[in-house]
Order: sequence, then C-alpha cells, then structure tokens
Amino acid sequence: MADATHLKDVEDLVKEAKTAFRDRFQSDPDVAACAPGRVNLIGEHTDYNNGFVFPMALPLVTVVVGKKTERSVCRVFTLSPEVNECNYVEFAIEDLQPGTPKWANYVKGVVHYYKGKPCPFDAVIVSSVPFGGGLSSSAALEVSVYMLLDLLTDNKSNNKDEKALSCQSAEHNFANLPCGIMDQLISFKGQSGYALLIDCRSMESELVAMKDPETVVLITNSNVKHELTGTEYSSRRDQCKLAAKLMSKDSLRDAKMEDLEACKDELDQETVKRIRHVITEISRTEEAGKALSSGDMTKFGKLMVDSHISLRDDYEVSCPELDQLVDAALQMDGVYGSRMTGGGFGGCTVTLVTKSAVASVMQHIRKKYPGQPTFYVCPPSEGARQLKL
Repeated sequence: MADATHLKDVEDLVKEAKTAFRDRFQSDPDVAACAPGRVNLIGEHTDYNNGFVFPMALPLVTVVVGKKTERSVCRVFTLSPEVNECNYVEFAIEDLQPGTPKWANYVKGVVHYYKGKPCPFDAVIVSSVPFGGGLSSSAALEVSVYMLLDLLTDNKSNNKDEKALSCQSAEHNFANLPCGIMDQLISFKGQSGYALLIDCRSMESELVAMKDPETVVLITNSNVKHELTGTEYSSRRDQCKLAAKLMSKDSLRDAKMEDLEACKDELDQETVKRIRHVITEISRTEEAGKALSSGDMTKFGKLMVDSHISLRDDYEVSCPELDQLVDAALQMDGVYGSRMTGGGFGGCTVTLVTKSAVASVMQHIRKKYPGQPTFYVCPPSEGARQLKL
C-alpha cells in the first residue's frame, strides 16, 4: 500500500529505546514490553454505560524498556515527538500525586495502582501510536508500564481484568479522564486475527475472527484534534447517569427505546438525543458481533454507517473533518462501511474495505479531504507482551 504510512517494526522501536536508554542512563535496560493501541470497530461511548464495545488491537504500539534500580526515585524519559512539555521526569514511589508534565501522570498512576509492590526503575518510552488520534495512546502507555512493572518485580499474575482495572484507575484519578474499561482491556487481551467483543458490565469478552483475507481495516487520521475536554466528556456521562436514574436502571445497558419514550418529558431534548445514541449503539454493537461471526460484511458496514450518523447527530462528538472523511470513503466501490472512532472531535475514522479497493479509496479521500490525512492499513494484532532485548 504505497499510500499508507509504513508501520514501524516493534524491533526498530526497541532498538531506538535501547539507544536512548544508554544515552540517558549510561547503562543497558534489562527488560522490554509493549502494548498496542486499538481501533474500535463499533460501540462508541457505550463502555461507560456498561454496554458492548467491539475493538481490535493494532500493530501500532508503545514500547517501554527499563531496569530496576537501587535509587529512591523512578526516572522516566519519553521519545514521543508529540510531547510539548518536559520529556523527562523523576518521582518517588511513595505519596504519588498527579502533576506536570501531563504525560507522566499516566506512568505515576499505574505505579500507584499497581497490584503488587512496585520498585524504583529507570525507563524509556517510545511509541508508534499517534497521539490524540482516538487510537488510545493513553491505554497503550498505561498497559506497557504495567507490563514493565510485572517484569521488573517478577509478578506472574495473569489476571488481565484486574490489571486493566488498575490502569483504568490510573487514567481516572491521575489523568482526570473518566474513561470506560474498553481501551485497557483490548490492550491486554488483543489477539492476532481477532476483534474482541467486550461486555463492559461483566467484563466478559469474546474473540471474533476477522477471517476474510480480502477485507481489511483502513484507519484514516484526520490529523485534527478539537479537544474532547474532561468537561465535555463528563457532561455526557452525567446525562447518561441522570437518564438511567430516571428510568430506575443501574445503567443505560438495561434501557430500551420505550424506557426513553416514557421519561422523555422529564429530560431536555439534548439529553434525549444522547440517550438515544447509547441505547441504539449498544444494540448495533451486539448485531455487529453476529454479523462478523457469520462473515456478513455488508451488514457490518451498514451498522458502522448507522453508528457514525448517531454519533454525529445524537451524541454530537463528530466534527466536519471526520464527516468529510466518512463521506469520501462511502462514495467508493469496495467500501462496506466507515465511521468516526474514538472519543470524537477529531482523530480517526475506521473503514471496512475490500483489499483490492484500498489504494483507490485512499487516493479518492486525498482528493476530497482538504486536510492532510494519514492512512494505516491495520490487521488485528497481539495484545501486551514481553519483548526480547
């Protein structure tokens, strides 16, 4: 795919991190780990409503190399080019608090909530997951640091649900973003060749094979980011909680359209739209799981388009750039479906397309989109893992 961005090999990222580690700390790292970003195929803003989500892990990863030390502090250096703040931080393990630089809060949070006894360490971080693109660079960072701690402390626990919850707590309480559990779970549990249908209430998950070799996932980064602030994100969560309470439901997972109809006079019109998206999106995601299991790409693609329309019109988290990318993709033969993915207000779209049409679809999007898109053709990939140094 000449038009698609070359994905950096994990081995190259490890070499880059090792070189930086030697330069910064004048020694060699002992262990290395990585964790992937993810793309959510369908099921947006349903995770914190205890609904279903349907992500897959990406070949885009965050790599961490590190070494246990006898120092009283942890020392962490990041090579991420998107970091506009200080790219180096030192902190003591005891009495950890969020602060600056902001990227370090994810690292500190994971250390704070680690299920075990963390040790002081030196570490270097490098990533191929685009920052702010809706592909969960934050979870990739959290999960890779958690894996590093497991290796440094020789922790043999394989409870990935517990580890994901610890990383989620780090994001909630140190990065101050009340995310759902999807990103951390798929980063731990992803498998090559499979998407993962996750029940965010029970945390049960089902691997669903993406077995058609002639169908590929095309991710298009708009390269714009209209910041999804904590306030905007929280306001939507609050609207969902309020409606669930009015319906006497624990969460919107148990709500039906008739429940919304029964209480809509007690809600403002904006909240009605928000809840309509969540209820219909949870249903769409369950249908999508069945469609992919049976190999019905046409049905899956239609559900993706319906999801985008709902996110655009009811949840109102799309933006003109994402809409332009989706519209351009849907104009082309060979495209089953396309939608925005991630939190919204910029970032990426995800498109399901036949392999033979990928090049022409990318070319068409470049002509139609006024910005400078970046393309990734991504197979479903492995979750967090130890790497060889």
